Amino acid sequence: MGINPVTLEQKSRAVFLDRDGVINNTIIRDGKPYPPACLEEIHINPGVKQGLRQLKKLGYLLIVITNQPDVSRGRTSRASVETINAFLMNNLPLDEIFVCYHDNQDNCDCRKPKPGNILKAAHKYHIDLSQSFIIGDRWSDIEAGKRAGCKTLFINNGYTEQLPDSPDYQIHSVLDSVEIIKGSC
Repeated sequence: MGINPVTLEQKSRAVFLDRDGVINNTIIRDGKPYPPACLEEIHINPGVKQGLRQLKKLGYLLIVITNQPDVSRGRTSRASVETINAFLMNNLPLDEIFVCYHDNQDNCDCRKPKPGNILKAAHKYHIDLSQSFIIGDRWSDIEAGKRAGCKTLFINNGYTEQLPDSPDYQIHSVLDSVEIIKGSC
């Protein structure tokens, strides 16, 4: 009687990215970042397209994980967020965008700093989180990545708010992440 071989599914690697402040601009008011409210306000940050192309060549899935609480707060519409996301998907080599439309009091699992959307993406795409990264510009991005078991890269945009606790790396842009991630392959 022979032993049946066990087929192990190949695991993917991903770079998770926050949207506003990482992929595209934010609107700064009193030192705090706010998302663009409409497509006319959006600008893709310098080096993003080049950096994402390089990460794609390294074999990483590119998945945006974004909180968009202004929808539940009534400051913008879900249609506006979806229009911006469609623009980004059409202009950048992204695989998917996972959105949390909830606010803090909703206590959902998908709102960063909770890792729900990262875990959902990991399940959908069979991602090995220990071989994956998250790039964020706020403490909640870095905390979500840590809770999911990813390596964390923090872009300090100089907001007047809480800083993350001990990110693995500090960078200036998505393009800066390429050498760090390449060195981890």
